[in-house]
Amino acid sequence: MAAEAHVTEDQGSVRADVWIWSVRLTKTRSQAASACRAGHVRVNGERVKPAAPVKVGDEIRVRHAERERLVVVKRIVRKRVGAPVAVQCYVDNSPPPPPREFAGPVAVRERGAGRPTKRERRVLDELQGH
Repeated sequence: MAAEAHVTEDQGSVRADVWIWSVRLTKTRSQAASACRAGHVRVNGERVKPAAPVKVGDEIRVRHAERERLVVVKRIVRKRVGAPVAVQCYVDNSPPPPPREFAGPVAVRERGAGRPTKRERRVLDELQGH
């Protein structure tokens, strides 16, 4: 129950980088601050600095790792909380992640065959679709 002591229901505000880190949208607070400075974080459609205030009801858009997260703030969090509590602090309206690309079979060479020649490399690349 100690983790819930850092979750507040009031209409206060908290820094954007702190909230993004607290609800586990980024691994570290410095990554959250860097994302804000780089323009990858938008609050209600506006680019924000790391110290921008975040309030209940704000829509936050975070772009990282070739994926965009779109969340609406339900609760203000001042300290990092566990994953089950973090999920209760926002409504996730993110689009589903893109499907993973299928990796073809790995080419296996006979033991002791040495490095592939240039011609063999071209054939392998053609088979793998490069």
